[in-house]
Amino acid sequence: MTEGAGPLRRHVLRRLLSVDTDTDSVVAGAPPLPPREVFRRFWPYTRGHRLWLVPLVLLSLLQPLVSVGELWLFKIVVDGVLVPRDLTPFLWIAPTYLGLIVVSGILGFADSVTSAYVSERFLLSLRSDVFRHVQGLSLGFFERRRLGDVLSRITGDVDAVEMFLLSGVVDVFYFVLQLGIFLGLLFYLSWDLTLLAIVIVPLFWGASRRFSRLTKQASRERRRRSGSLSAVAEETLGNTTLVQAYNRQDWEQRRFERENLGRFHATMDSTRIRAVYRPLVELIEVCGGLAVMGLGTWKLAQGQLTLGGLLVFLALIGKLYGPVRDLARLAPTFYAAAASAERIAELLDQRPEVREAADARRIGRVRGEVEFDGVSFRYPDTSRWALSDVSFRVRPGETLALVGASGAGKSTVAKLQLRFYDPDRGAVRLDGTDLRELALTDVRNNVAVVLQETLVLHGTVRENIAYGRPDATDAEIVEAARAADADEFVRLLPDGYDTVVGQRGRMLSGGQRQRLAIARAMIRDAPVLLLDEPTTGLDAQSSRRIMDPLRRLMAGRTTVVISHNLLTVRDATRIVVLDHGRVVESGTHDELFLRGGAYARLHRLQTASSAQTGPSQQGVVLS
Repeated sequence: MTEGAGPLRRHVLRRLLSVDTDTDSVVAGAPPLPPREVFRRFWPYTRGHRLWLVPLVLLSLLQPLVSVGELWLFKIVVDGVLVPRDLTPFLWIAPTYLGLIVVSGILGFADSVTSAYVSERFLLSLRSDVFRHVQGLSLGFFERRRLGDVLSRITGDVDAVEMFLLSGVVDVFYFVLQLGIFLGLLFYLSWDLTLLAIVIVPLFWGASRRFSRLTKQASRERRRRSGSLSAVAEETLGNTTLVQAYNRQDWEQRRFERENLGRFHATMDSTRIRAVYRPLVELIEVCGGLAVMGLGTWKLAQGQLTLGGLLVFLALIGKLYGPVRDLARLAPTFYAAAASAERIAELLDQRPEVREAADARRIGRVRGEVEFDGVSFRYPDTSRWALSDVSFRVRPGETLALVGASGAGKSTVAKLQLRFYDPDRGAVRLDGTDLRELALTDVRNNVAVVLQETLVLHGTVRENIAYGRPDATDAEIVEAARAADADEFVRLLPDGYDTVVGQRGRMLSGGQRQRLAIARAMIRDAPVLLLDEPTTGLDAQSSRRIMDPLRRLMAGRTTVVISHNLLTVRDATRIVVLDHGRVVESGTHDELFLRGGAYARLHRLQTASSAQTGPSQQGVVLS
């Protein structure tokens, strides 16, 4: 065993070492956890269903007892019917055996259904909790993580945790009970044969321990590569338009094949280990059986054992080695499941960067005054300040425009206003209260957003509009669509408001998706409105088409407009110019234009650019 496993172990370790040092790895491996810690972390998810483990234990006890009864009847048939050639006992043996078969079937059915119920309830609880936890993580987590890997953990890895914690534990208990019952009967039949049979049991455990370490390493890498594979597939297929437009299919295919090949190597390593381990265990089992058969035949010849006793003893040896073999095989399976448990634990260990205070205030609907007071912020793991000492105030009903070149920090203001992040210095206030003192749901309930990236869900038009307020009536949905100038095109769709718009709204044009987003913001009816580049990506005609709905949406609300197009914000109550995260100018359009500073220079550049591209491409004012 040592000579066979040594080269294999060295080969697998070399393979895993070469993979772990892959600098192009899409997904990093999760930190290792000892089995005791895995149990401590995940056992609480069985709460509420632990009583169902009692019937599982009883079924684990009854099933081997029924098997023993069937074997004992076989001994009686051989010694009491076949050897003396007397059919009289068969008259009661036959119905008894049939009864045991029926009982065995009933117990098997009950065991399968109960086991599945306990397992699936555990999975339901754990998977829901993992998804809830991921939903509660801050935006920064999703900006740094591969979505495909997260999905792989929520689906495949959660299933493996159940095997580690429940199915595997129940199997261990079941196998141990089988061993106890079968050993008891074996000792009753022949104690010396039984001692010979159990001499080889340590060999099972030695083989199991030797191969389990290799299995765990290979399984960790296989699960990591599975997450990488899902991440690449999700990213590529989610951006099919970009991939095909730039003819990057071959490059994406090579990237996918690299991760697929990594998973292939990890799977092959795991398969090689199992392929060597299984015949080795079978060889040990056969050697034990042959030794018992030899000694048993001698005892039969000496008259120390009946033929029925020997046959039943050999059958029980098979029953004995079965649970021993299964217990030995469970160790590698446990280690493989532990690799998935580590990935889930690593996900659950993530903490949101934005947390609600324990004594957070509930404020309901606010007036809508927004204030940034000396706000400085930099994104995690970066050294450059995205915002530096930014201050401004927007009173209810006013419109503040944030302008500046790309990377000036405009979208960072939006993320702070929605409290996706908290400032490192200074404060963001709503009606004079620091957002960190307010309930997070209240902060976001008071803000309606129309983002640069028009987010439309795979669902009906009605569902997309009602996403802003799920309890909205059909009449309110239609009214919001009319106010957003969307009702007309919606009614021309094949199924009207019940038309499915496709993933990310790809069945609609850019302008139509934006009008749905405006309708969603309309129906939310929040006092604060955030417009983040609302006309970006739209042609001049579509931009003009959405201006009236935007004006209706802005009416009476505190509005923050983020735009790099100065022609769309000239009539804002106040304009703030950002440059490299700092406020360099502030005032009305006329004041800033006459000042001749950064705003005036940007305005002249954009006016010249618009003149060259023609009047049809010029922007539209928001008021």
